[in-house]
Amino acid sequence: MNNRHRKTLAAIFASPTPKSLAWADIEALFLALNCELVEGAGSRVAFIRDEQKADFHRPHPGKEAKPYQVRDAKGFLSKLGVTP
Repeated sequence: MNNRHRKTLAAIFASPTPKSLAWADIEALFLALNCELVEGAGSRVAFIRDEQKADFHRPHPGKEAKPYQVRDAKGFLSKLGVTP
């Protein structure tokens, strides 16, 4: 995990939940943590690691993750035991 991933991780766990976090940064963090990316139909995407699975819809038309997506990402990371 590089410094950019660490900053993204800290932003995900920040309070209040950020509204301007780029979805691509969250995806990059998951991939850096060796999560498997599974493309679904349309904007659907899933990440799997250690028998844990998280389903998301990529935001569109904007590039920023919605606050609920950031909270879901935080929950997934917590299940994996990844914290800042």
